[in-house]
Amino acid sequence: QLQLVESGGGLVQPGGSLRLSCAASGATLDYYAVGWFRQAPGKEREGVSCISSSDGRSFYADSVKGRFTISRDNAKNTVYLEMNSLKPEDTAVYYCAAGSSTAAISSGTRVAYWGKGTLVTVSS
Repeated sequence: QLQLVESGGGLVQPGGSLRLSCAASGATLDYYAVGWFRQAPGKEREGVSCISSSDGRSFYADSVKGRFTISRDNAKNTVYLEMNSLKPEDTAVYYCAAGSSTAAISSGTRVAYWGKGTLVTVSS
């Protein structure tokens, strides 16, 4: 049973940076596509980024393109989300998710495993 634990959230000023980590245990992440989702107060969950298991291809929501970078370190069984030029509208709980492919997890409806989330607050 794969377990995902997010870390790295916190309070940051607009324009600042954070790096979120999604550490897996119980199984190897090697064969899973992994994505990051976020949910702001009063809003629906949205996909932020995902990365494939096979060739490392990554995908981003338009709202974060050029500012966020997803990466994976299979040796550490961890996926990262580097977030730069943060804006107040990036404030949300960020969740890590894993599934069979980026197509499967991109909508959030065919995610096999979810983490519990980490809060990111962008405020001055």
